[in-house]
Amino acid sequence: MEKERMGAEALYHMYATTLYGVIVKIVINEEAVEDLLQETFVRIWNAIEQYDAEKGRLFTWMVTIARHLDNADACNQTVINTDSIGVSSLLNLLTPEQKIIFHLIYYKSYKHIEVAESLNISLGTVKTRWRLGNLALRAVYGTGSDDTRLKKLAA
Repeated sequence: MEKERMGAEALYHMYATTLYGVIVKIVINEEAVEDLLQETFVRIWNAIEQYDAEKGRLFTWMVTIARHLDNADACNQTVINTDSIGVSSLLNLLTPEQKIIFHLIYYKSYKHIEVAESLNISLGTVKTRWRLGNLALRAVYGTGSDDTRLKKLAA
């Protein structure tokens, strides 16, 4: 039991600061960041036997757990400061699933594959939600290149 406690403490001391940095990029509320960090380590420790070094680095596996933790809660606490440029009303037309994809792509500069990995969904699902979101926004905003138009709005 003492070995396990020491192992958990060592893991925490080695990676807590870096994982905190990952979570703080997603979540606004400082208390929520701390809570998610603690929950991340609990889940890491409970699933440590599932880690496979042949599939990837330990840190990458840990980041994946942190990013997947309560995506719905994280989505509700993410920073989307669109009010100042008038985009928030447009983004509110999207479903919550579409909104988080748009947030990750335009505001966090994720690639589609990174969004899929971060949300633990298939690349096809990301692309479908992305396309349907673009169609919904185009219906309100007008025709033309939705990528160019949205990038201008996000700038």
